[in-house]
Amino acid sequence: MNIEPSLKMSLFTEAIFGKLKAFAAQQQRKGMEIIDLSLGSPDIPPAPMLLEHMAQLVAKPQSYRYTLTGVQAFNEAVCRYYERVNGVTLDAQTEVVQTMGSQEGLVHLPIAFCNPGDIVLTTNPAYVAYDAGIHLAGATPYYMPLTKDNGYLPDLASIPNDIADKAKLLILNLPGNPVPAMPSEQYFEQVVAFAKKHNIIVLHDAAYSEFYFTGNAAGSFLATPGAKEVGLEINSLSKSFSLAGARIAYIVGNANMIGIVKQLKSNLDFGIFEPIQLTAALALDHAEEITASLRTTFAERHRVLMTGLQQIGWEVAPSNGGMFVWAKHPYKMTSEEFAFKAIEETGVVMVPGTVFGNAGEGYMRLALVQDVELLAQAVEKLRAI
Repeated sequence: MNIEPSLKMSLFTEAIFGKLKAFAAQQQRKGMEIIDLSLGSPDIPPAPMLLEHMAQLVAKPQSYRYTLTGVQAFNEAVCRYYERVNGVTLDAQTEVVQTMGSQEGLVHLPIAFCNPGDIVLTTNPAYVAYDAGIHLAGATPYYMPLTKDNGYLPDLASIPNDIADKAKLLILNLPGNPVPAMPSEQYFEQVVAFAKKHNIIVLHDAAYSEFYFTGNAAGSFLATPGAKEVGLEINSLSKSFSLAGARIAYIVGNANMIGIVKQLKSNLDFGIFEPIQLTAALALDHAEEITASLRTTFAERHRVLMTGLQQIGWEVAPSNGGMFVWAKHPYKMTSEEFAFKAIEETGVVMVPGTVFGNAGEGYMRLALVQDVELLAQAVEKLRAI
């Protein structure tokens, strides 16, 4: 039997993460101590109250029904969270929709709004799910470079008018993955004005909104005057509440846009497991105490890794938030070559910047997913290369 993938599958190349893991395992079998800073998978367990709550709910027979569009308690908790934390008022019925983690929402959302050939404004480098969603919809990406000169923020003014006028969707991620740049109120105001001028839908990926280490939070895009007229925000409980495996996130914002996403979602799945939704609601209602502890831990990790890399001659992108460090290595080799060399010689696993776009050449992404002692050890090991 001759089995061939569809032509569309040519757009989805195998990610390098598996290769990095396999090579690291090979080196570990040879006796190398591995310090894995590759995936942004939280190493801190969920708060005890969440574990206890989930355990009680999964024992109830009635928990195993379809949830379809979701339980109202979760939507209402999202609204309370946004009101308390961001000063944004949302309608639980019309302005909230659940997704099975932000990855699922990000990959499927372009299908809801883009026709084949439509232009989507996205960044280079960018989280890999954005391109996957754009390609799945048959749309065409227009890449906005994230450069040091512009503070690693997309330069909207540099987009040609003919491109902007044809664009259907703009995807932003602040603080970002892999580049943890922080937005300002003024920047989000520019985004709203740009979207209104060119009739563009804005999707802001706020998965790292609780990861800020100095001063106040970056704030929600939807807190910007006029933002709800032009866009949506997707947020996840994976990172901020250590619920990555539970796969629960949500999209909030413009009611008409949410209605279109709901229509798509009704054809994709039958909802998230009810105990997960109710535990997520509890997490959102206790966000301040849960995320405060998380920020304390990650702020120290961030300081140790950033300072350490700078001391050994790496050029580190300035940041005061996010779950990653984005840094330019000082060696005369490609990012991918260096990633495998680092594993072989030091056991430190990092992601080459080119995974996220060709503008990532020369850079590495390091996740803050080990304790400070291991991060300090990682720096010392990299010093020896």
